Amino acid sequence: MTQPPVVAQNPSTEAVMTDRHRGRTARPGYRWTVLGVATFAQVASCFFVQGIGATSVQLRHDLDLSAAQLGLLLSAAQAVPLVGLLVAGELLDRYGERWIVGAGACVVAAGLLAGSAAPGYPALLLALVVVGVGYSTAQPGGSKSVAGWFDPSRRGLAMGIRQAGLPLGGALAAAVQPVLAEAFGWRATLLCGGLVALLGAAVFTGLYRPPPGRPAAASPAGRLVDAPPVRRAPPGRGLRERLRTVREPAMARIMLSGTSLVAVQSGVLVLTVLHLHDAAGLGPGAAALVLVAAQGAGVVGRISLAAWSDRRTCGRYATVMACMAAATAASAALATPLGDSAVAACLLLVGLGFFGLGWYGPWVAYVAESAPPERTGFALGVAMAVNQVAVISAPPLLGLLRDATHGFALAWGLLAAFTAAALAVTARTERRRPTGA
Repeated sequence: MTQPPVVAQNPSTEAVMTDRHRGRTARPGYRWTVLGVATFAQVASCFFVQGIGATSVQLRHDLDLSAAQLGLLLSAAQAVPLVGLLVAGELLDRYGERWIVGAGACVVAAGLLAGSAAPGYPALLLALVVVGVGYSTAQPGGSKSVAGWFDPSRRGLAMGIRQAGLPLGGALAAAVQPVLAEAFGWRATLLCGGLVALLGAAVFTGLYRPPPGRPAAASPAGRLVDAPPVRRAPPGRGLRERLRTVREPAMARIMLSGTSLVAVQSGVLVLTVLHLHDAAGLGPGAAALVLVAAQGAGVVGRISLAAWSDRRTCGRYATVMACMAAATAASAALATPLGDSAVAACLLLVGLGFFGLGWYGPWVAYVAESAPPERTGFALGVAMAVNQVAVISAPPLLGLLRDATHGFALAWGLLAAFTAAALAVTARTERRRPTGA
């Protein structure tokens, strides 16, 4: 006899609604709705943080900050995810994406709204730490939701579109936030970011549903929600399985390439406006527009490079290595006298935006496909948590180098050297990779 559906055992209104929603998600085209809401949630969650670099000139003037202190603002929002991503990955595997991502976006909004009332720099740093608590769910949650809805033949393109949310949010922020800061002050940029994050939470929670075939599972509050099945294992065995995931050969490539390219990405976000203003002589508005163009190039890069990786017979990681090579060349060129030319610096920074931000789509698809299906959330959380080391350390370090040398050559040169070294190591391990690994 056919077993009754899980929801029939608990005929509550919520269970019936969950069953009805699952019927709607069976439509083949619904995966594009999932992709849209996951991308929008990413845009909304990162809107303010990705725009900090665009308002660097105003923040430096209004709060009397050094370049290192500006970099620390970006690091403050990324400090908690160093641990939070691991926790978020475990929660996503256990309870599903819908409520975890939605709650995280609400925390982002709360932090930004509180930060809009911050009396000074220390309080602003604390508010951005709270933002980081919520932001921990956005990256792995959105990536996991897309990975579950798209098969490998289209997963790269889907991941590229999804991951384009970060530079797209940055491009929108770079276009809007300097105008808000100039007209109403820097507090208005946090207020705007908080409202945008709330909208992202509402859209994702209201429209996202899991792929067909997932049974309902208990939420932390004990109610039925849309979530993957939970595999109960003895505590020691579960820990060993997760440690085995970290020791996989692919994880070494994932971690080295991720940290080096995240450092380059931080350089684009933190140094672009300051470099063009101080070294190339552009005004703050024109320099912010170049950052908009670089972020826009990153959007195009994340989609096109990820789609290209779907068609590469040598695997997705070859696309990641190509991005590392291009980022090395562009960063090295910015460290030369070419970086003092306004035209050359603008072209190099837009190119660096394409490759230095565009790498993330194929990289995340590679991470998702390298992990067992039941540990996808954990693998994404670990990989992104390791990236946080560079996310946290790179902005203040690059700012400190700028303050100490009164120039940008050493900062760009360090990024070029780090990426080149990571490329050399991972290219060697990729050649030694066994067939099918």
